[in-house]
Amino acid sequence: MKTFCLTLILMIFTSEAVAERLKDIASVAGVRENQLFGYGLVIGLNGTGDDTDFTNQSFISMLNQFGINLPDGADTDSDNVAAVSLTATLPPFSKPGQSIDVTVSSLGNASSLRGGTLLLSALKGADGQVYAIAQGNLVVGGLGTGGADGSRQSITTPTVARIPNGASVEKAVANSFNRGDTLTFNLNRPDFTTAKQVADKINGLLGPGVAQSLDATSVRVTAPRDPSQRVTFLSILENLEVELGRERAKIVVNSRTGTIIIGQDVTVSPAAVTHGSLTVTIKSNPEIGQPGILPGAGQELAPRQEIQTDEESGHMFVFTQGASLNDIVRAVNQVGAAPGDVMAILEGLKQAGALNADLVVI
Repeated sequence: MKTFCLTLILMIFTSEAVAERLKDIASVAGVRENQLFGYGLVIGLNGTGDDTDFTNQSFISMLNQFGINLPDGADTDSDNVAAVSLTATLPPFSKPGQSIDVTVSSLGNASSLRGGTLLLSALKGADGQVYAIAQGNLVVGGLGTGGADGSRQSITTPTVARIPNGASVEKAVANSFNRGDTLTFNLNRPDFTTAKQVADKINGLLGPGVAQSLDATSVRVTAPRDPSQRVTFLSILENLEVELGRERAKIVVNSRTGTIIIGQDVTVSPAAVTHGSLTVTIKSNPEIGQPGILPGAGQELAPRQEIQTDEESGHMFVFTQGASLNDIVRAVNQVGAAPGDVMAILEGLKQAGALNADLVVI
């Protein structure tokens, strides 16, 4: 008997609306993190530094700042020094004197930064201004070992380190939070329905006209000018629970792992697909049913799916109107189709215009 394995994840959603806090689905315009970057020297390494020209130049420049002038041609090669790049994230509303974490990465051919100390270095923003100053002892995670014959083995990357709270904020970044008469919420996932739901929820709490949907991403809200009142105002709004609009029908295929994720509302139009020796027939046979036990309760159509699979007798997939992809994939699984088979079928349906969903391959 053949044994097949298909890595398949079916994401099946009910028709019930999902409510999330506004702070989890949107951000306030102008309130954002800022990336900082810098260059520095790490000293105190145990023979694991680098020997690049820019490291030597930086080392000489540092000595000159302390009044030490080396003669021309002096040997400045040192295995205990490494040139590094510095990166940090400046949170919104950071004030001078607060501390932030710093990531230190080797720029040259240093083999490890373990045990090193970063010398005083400036961290600049995209505008070239200094927003923080970094210095401190490096923390390198993982484990590294070496043998007498020069062989080495390491876990993680010893040329990247962290300095917890290693930078002091020197300058605050201006933002537009306290400017003007309005605040704008930007949705993390643009959606016209969600934007309308946000505006309706705010207007239902504060009155009509307070919030306006500008587009699928932005909702503008009239806000008080006083900073303390604005903080309280935003605290109330960001905890409102908003019903999200349903996501577009989508299928995500990971071609490397064979994982297929099927979203909501995915259906297939009438189509026929030939693939290998598999035959799958899916038909929609609605039945008339009696929902209640009392006479005169009315009748309704009850959907009933008939799925038949045959691995050898034919080569045709028959999809009828309204068949869900969940039924189709389950039918293909019954005959043990490989992930590549399902992916090929999905791609063929998409190209034929029979797959009523976006197909995303990652």
